[in-house]
Amino acid sequence: MAMLGQRRQKRPATRKRLETPNEKRADEKSVLIERLAHDGRGVARDRDGKTLFIEQALPGEEIEVAIHTQHGRYDEGHVRRVIKASEERVTPGCAHFGRCGGCDLQHLAIEGQRRHKQQVLREHLARHDIELPEPSLLEGEAWGYRRRARLGVRVGSDDRIHVGYRVRGQDRLFNIEQCPILDPCLEALIQPLRALIESLEAPRRLGHIELVAGDDVAMITLRQLRRVSGDLTRWQQFAREHDLLLSVLSGDGDKPVLERLDGRPDTWPHYRALPDVPASAISVHSGDFLQANAGVNHQLVARVLEWAGVYDDMPVVDLFAGVGNFSLTLAAAGARVIAYEGRESMVQRLRDNALAAGLSARVDARRTDLADAPPGLEDAALVVLDPPRAGAQDICRVLAQHGPSRVLYVSCEPATLARDVHLLVSGGYRLVRAAVADMFPQTAHLESLVLLERQPT
Repeated sequence: MAMLGQRRQKRPATRKRLETPNEKRADEKSVLIERLAHDGRGVARDRDGKTLFIEQALPGEEIEVAIHTQHGRYDEGHVRRVIKASEERVTPGCAHFGRCGGCDLQHLAIEGQRRHKQQVLREHLARHDIELPEPSLLEGEAWGYRRRARLGVRVGSDDRIHVGYRVRGQDRLFNIEQCPILDPCLEALIQPLRALIESLEAPRRLGHIELVAGDDVAMITLRQLRRVSGDLTRWQQFAREHDLLLSVLSGDGDKPVLERLDGRPDTWPHYRALPDVPASAISVHSGDFLQANAGVNHQLVARVLEWAGVYDDMPVVDLFAGVGNFSLTLAAAGARVIAYEGRESMVQRLRDNALAAGLSARVDARRTDLADAPPGLEDAALVVLDPPRAGAQDICRVLAQHGPSRVLYVSCEPATLARDVHLLVSGGYRLVRAAVADMFPQTAHLESLVLLERQPT
């Protein structure tokens, strides 16, 4: 699972950036887009056979390409002109598309986006000679789905205030006027937030703003580099006017102090992992992991519960358990869950959530370093794991040798999933079910779920 604000790994810096897009064209001639790369860019070849990765180009299109970055074995470019468009090309839904570093597939119809993601999962597994069962698709709204975001704040040398996201491929912020993938209650805050920040006494002391929308209430968390009492008073007034919870992280160093400024210290955003299961209600605090897409998360949790086949007192181990997204639902269905998480704050939150749901007797939340496998995995009937993008290579090595009869693996990075599934298959498991969860429409990012069963020896 990817944490809020986590950025993709940068490509190696061994490249030549052209001074302007006009310095080299593909000989001013058209190229044919053969397919989409895993990151959503079009793939073509120039007349010398060199591979081109082209932003916002779609399979089957004939385009004129502008090369903006050269490498030894391939070049990177963008569309100069579309000569023949794909039938699946659509008008992007956001005015910032192409400049913003977030969305990269708004020019492709949503059905094409989802087919591409299923194909990406197939190709990653095929590299390890693993055949993917026909993956089911977990899908929701194409817009207005994202319930968490981080807005950067920067004051330039000319005293101009920038509130928004990073420019694609750069660390520079730009002002956003809209973000239609955001939950509407969060998108509606963009303009009021900017107006407030422009009125602050010391906007340079504000680092960033985190927005989270629960099922019942939204919360903003400020990263305040230094407390400015007058500005904090303005923020309190803003929170009252918009019925928001308000937290502030202040102080220097790696461990800033979190403080509530809304007068409601016992109230936090909640969501239900399954909408019709009251025991799956989960409280999230500032900095906790939260799946960004509520509707798709409902389907993901439901699919985990379906594939788990829970029976009374079934022993389950949940690795990278977070604040209980899967643990609480499995426990409510009758399982006895040992839930491991690496961050002590989220372990405590999971305990509190289990207590509030009346599930403390069925959920044993433990803090451990998940760089290594905890003991006792072989005693479970099922292991569920939902690691960050780096995957769980060392844990899967242990599972391959001493794992239970079934493993459910939730992944936010298909490359590391394929690597880890290969380890499990080499240890005697078989991949029997798969699903692609379109957790982040309009982007090339995909979430997936696979079920593996150990084969009899």
